[in-house]
Amino acid sequence: METLENKKVLILGASSGLGLATAKAAANEGAKVVIVSSNQQRIDDALQDFPEGTQGYAIDLNKEENIKHFFENIGKFDHLVYTAGENLNLTNLSETDLQQARTFFTLRYWGALTAIKYATQNINEGGSINLMSGTASQRPGAGWALASSICGAMDGLCRAMAVELAPIRVNAVSAGVIKTNLWNGMQEDQRNEFYKNVGDSLLVKRVGKAEEIAQTFVFLMKQTFATGQIITIDGGAVLV
Repeated sequence: METLENKKVLILGASSGLGLATAKAAANEGAKVVIVSSNQQRIDDALQDFPEGTQGYAIDLNKEENIKHFFENIGKFDHLVYTAGENLNLTNLSETDLQQARTFFTLRYWGALTAIKYATQNINEGGSINLMSGTASQRPGAGWALASSICGAMDGLCRAMAVELAPIRVNAVSAGVIKTNLWNGMQEDQRNEFYKNVGDSLLVKRVGKAEEIAQTFVFLMKQTFATGQIITIDGGAVLV
């Protein structure tokens, strides 16, 4: 397996949740980490837990020109991880605000696609692109129309980019329910009940941890023979 020692790893959506956990895991492997998020204060707070020399940038990833400018100035790097996304709200279609629903894709899908477009020319030989997906595309429930749609779109994007950008490796992590601030759109009591109900239904009898998804991203960066793969980490959700 490849090592991440002294490899430059860019993580977009890295000031909290899965992105932050992945950034820490990569740094622990000796990578030179660059974290990107829309919130400068969260970037500043996150940098306190990283080795000296770790870079952080506050960028609105909803805007193409911002992403383009970032990659024009960041220089060569080895691995890109895109985990940016806003809080999820699960609503039935009849209660869905369609204009707001469109914005759901702006950061999660179009932001990822834009990052890939402008990042590709800067990726060193042997490098990789790593995307975030989810099991909602395989096992949707009532109220999951948007989440399921975006996960399906990310799965397709992963495979298409693996073919088009070869030999750059492109993979994705399809996560089940993970305990992160992604679910902070719920009231605390609703969120805790949601975690319990989901966890009780899983084979491992709990929801996931951000660090467990981070381990998978690290694996995909180091695994030099995997491309076009969507690795499911879900506690057995797709089996029950």
